[in-house]
Amino acid sequence: MAARLAREITGDVLFDGFSRGRYATDASFYQIVPSGVVVPRTMDEALRALAIARDEGVKVTPRGGGTSQCGQTVNEGLVVDLSKHLNKILSLDVAGRTCVVEPGIVLDDLNRQLKKHGLWFPVDVSTASRATIGGMAGNNSCGGRSLRYGTMRDNTLSMEASLADGTLCRFGEVSGDLSDLDASEPMRALFRDMLDLGAREADEIAARFPKVQRRVGGYNLDALIPRNARNNMAHLLVGSEGTLAFTTKVELKLWPVIRNKALGVCHFGSFYQAMDAAQHLVKLKPIAVELVDRTMIALGRDIAMFKPIISAAIKGDPDAVLVVEFAEEDQADNLVRLKQLGELMGDLGFGWNNEKRKWGGVIDITEPALQSAIADFRAAGLNVMMSMKQEGKPVSFVEDCAVPLPHLANYTARLNEVFAKHGTSGTMYAHASEGCLHVRPVLNLKLEKDVKAMRAIAEEAFALVREYKGSHSGEHGDGLVRSEFHESMFGTRLVADFREVKQRFDPEGVLNPGKIVDAPRMDDRSLFRFKPDYRVGELKTKLDWSAYPGAGGGFQGAVEMCNNNGACRKLEGGVMCPSYRATRNEKDVTRGRANTLRLAISGQLGPDALASDEMIETLKLCVSCKACRHECPTGVDMAKMKIEVLAARVATHGLSLRDRLVGYLPRYAGFASRFAAIANLRNRSPLLRKLFERFAGISARRTLPAFRSDVFMPPAEVVGPAAGREVVLFADTFNRIYERENLDAALRVLTVGGYRVHLPRPANGSRPLCCGRTFLSAGLVEEASAELHRLVAAFAPFAARGVPIVGLEPSCLLTLRDELASLRKDSDAKAVGAHALTFEEFLVREAEAGRLQLPLGTVADKVVVHGHCHQKSFGAFKPVEQVLRLVPGLTVQTIESSCCGMAGAFGYGADTYDASIEMAELSLLPAVRRAHPDTVVVADGTSCRHQIHDGSKRVALHVARVLAMSLDRAETNSSSTSTTTKEPSHG
Repeated sequence: MAARLAREITGDVLFDGFSRGRYATDASFYQIVPSGVVVPRTMDEALRALAIARDEGVKVTPRGGGTSQCGQTVNEGLVVDLSKHLNKILSLDVAGRTCVVEPGIVLDDLNRQLKKHGLWFPVDVSTASRATIGGMAGNNSCGGRSLRYGTMRDNTLSMEASLADGTLCRFGEVSGDLSDLDASEPMRALFRDMLDLGAREADEIAARFPKVQRRVGGYNLDALIPRNARNNMAHLLVGSEGTLAFTTKVELKLWPVIRNKALGVCHFGSFYQAMDAAQHLVKLKPIAVELVDRTMIALGRDIAMFKPIISAAIKGDPDAVLVVEFAEEDQADNLVRLKQLGELMGDLGFGWNNEKRKWGGVIDITEPALQSAIADFRAAGLNVMMSMKQEGKPVSFVEDCAVPLPHLANYTARLNEVFAKHGTSGTMYAHASEGCLHVRPVLNLKLEKDVKAMRAIAEEAFALVREYKGSHSGEHGDGLVRSEFHESMFGTRLVADFREVKQRFDPEGVLNPGKIVDAPRMDDRSLFRFKPDYRVGELKTKLDWSAYPGAGGGFQGAVEMCNNNGACRKLEGGVMCPSYRATRNEKDVTRGRANTLRLAISGQLGPDALASDEMIETLKLCVSCKACRHECPTGVDMAKMKIEVLAARVATHGLSLRDRLVGYLPRYAGFASRFAAIANLRNRSPLLRKLFERFAGISARRTLPAFRSDVFMPPAEVVGPAAGREVVLFADTFNRIYERENLDAALRVLTVGGYRVHLPRPANGSRPLCCGRTFLSAGLVEEASAELHRLVAAFAPFAARGVPIVGLEPSCLLTLRDELASLRKDSDAKAVGAHALTFEEFLVREAEAGRLQLPLGTVADKVVVHGHCHQKSFGAFKPVEQVLRLVPGLTVQTIESSCCGMAGAFGYGADTYDASIEMAELSLLPAVRRAHPDTVVVADGTSCRHQIHDGSKRVALHVARVLAMSLDRAETNSSSTSTTTKEPSHG
């Protein structure tokens, strides 16, 4: 089959063990390794793959973002990934508010394109940055605002699809007698059979289907019951989880964008009170009421990107909050409703609870930026919950049961009793407005006893749902988790009808079998990610992973933090994941790498997989930007994991010439600078460029940074006024050897500012200090540790008395706040890390304390700024903007960019050059080219500046140089003024 596919389609055909492993999981706890994967370039190729698989007797599972909670997108046959290429808007009717899209288009991408027309598609699922429309249709997704906009089914007008036998058809609205279909229409007989089934089973459907909006379980047989003599046959496909037909196009209903919003954050002293209040709050007609419980609040306070949001939106220590959102066209109307919300909370008796010392009021949120931040936090709810650093994790299986609102408080209270009965507790968040909560008991599915507890909890929870006449599938579908329980929910007769529908559409069972009908047991451990024989042996790791459980001092636990939520697949916003944005390959996204690591350390990819060529290929395009460390909601730190893999590779296979040249740069840079003309000869010789590419893997298309003979040499170990406040300036290798102007500028800014600047040297007078960054990038952890040992010895005495340690190169300085802590746990290392600040962080701190006095002058009207990835990861980029705004008359514009693509030595690699340029072309280089010639381009990273110059021929400056220029201009202006004053008057 692989050979046929490779001959007949031009897209990727992936049948190797590593690729199949990466597609074996979704965001559920299941793992089923497929026969192979196809990534078609066109829909014709996708349908050709379906035909070939059918001929070969292989099952087919269509896949989008792979973020399903219930195991919908895993199966043992052929996976067809539609997300890379089949992601376009095919047509748009702005006046009619409709569009037709390919199934692989991501919701956020669709809405970005619709926004300029004043439209959006409002089924706003929390995974909007990676959820595809095809997957959302397959699950009948709902989103947080379904109270107003309805579900995916309510907003799907028609679908085009292929049956398993290759028959193509449009599924849309038809008359009950099918008189509007031509007699020769191939789907007429199928539609007739379906409508007859609907008429036959109308009473049973009315009796057994739950009367809640959020019912997405089973097939939508109620769509077959005649309404006004018409039926929309597409609504039978919606929610069918790819089991009935292979979708090729989806026609969507669009809505005007929301222009004004107001949020009320309602605080409650108990969880029960919050759940009971929901039925009253919806009477004010909000578009959403979202729950955030105590557990999520506590975890969010420990996540850097969410901590300030919680501080601004949550007062005191509530057990739960409900975020009530109003979005009427007129903001005045929203503010009236916000006031009514406060009054209603008062009428319900929620204020200051003297006995429990808890506040139960409302915080009004009208600032758009904070509203968006709260929405981001709520959307990340699942992943925030999964950030627990322990073996047990919140598990999705009673994930999104929905009950009528009057029963919500009692249902959740009894559900917590069920959890306690089985020795666990649960986390809850999400859509209180619809009686649909994302409920996850904390379990360790590596343990048989917890698997048994899961089974018992499922049975008891679903019994509660039936008692309250709710739905056991309220948003995320059935998949492998809930399909087994359809008979108890819908009854034997309707389950037989489901099977009849599947048989009529797909008699050979080709399309995504085992979902909705004929499902395996949900607790079949042979289908789990952690199967009964799952083992990770002891790992000899180089870095400290003690914050996590598992082998390798916790390396196993760190790898297993990835729950496949797919946040790393976002295409815009933030930094993560730059390589995926460039290639759209599952191999090149943080999730794909983490899955590969997990399979490797557990022996599922063969012996020595961790150091294998395939593993290195998996990590090749990881630029160690550290964005995942900051932006992954579960905190997967792939840059740190890559160091471990590289170290294992070095231990097994040794070093390549390129790794030696990169890793040992700090040790030979001083020598090379003495013979700069010879060292730089490679840049001027086409022959040497070709030889370097052939033998060292360094691209001939790149000019290497030029060594210089006038390297930075501190004028003394201490400069500046004797009475000035002390600061240490860390002269890193890159700025010292290649761009000493930056260190000269920083030294001038600090001394003019009145600081006494220390420039420590090694105690034994050997080569200059280094952070070990280049050694880490080559997997030479011992060498990096040795360099950091020298640095700590020199800096520790200053840190001990509270002297700030300031650096210019973000990747070097922030190594002291990151990797140093993973290599040394002693008090000296901790002190050095605690006092390490970027140049801009230090200046902002001093300015805010009123201690920074710099005579600055105007240098330009505008600067455009590119932030270094590590600055963004450590929350150190905002100070860059703040410092630049100290310059008089300067407008600061930040480029919304991911990684520049150079990433240290990455952009120089012959095998990574193209990917490097692709990353830069996503947003950085186009923005720089658009900038006016008089606009100053600013970038703190050495690599960033080189990429900008190579890709745009523009010179980018470090902030230190901009400030030094500003000092120069102020001096010039002062001198001119002084000279003019001294001249004799001729008036």
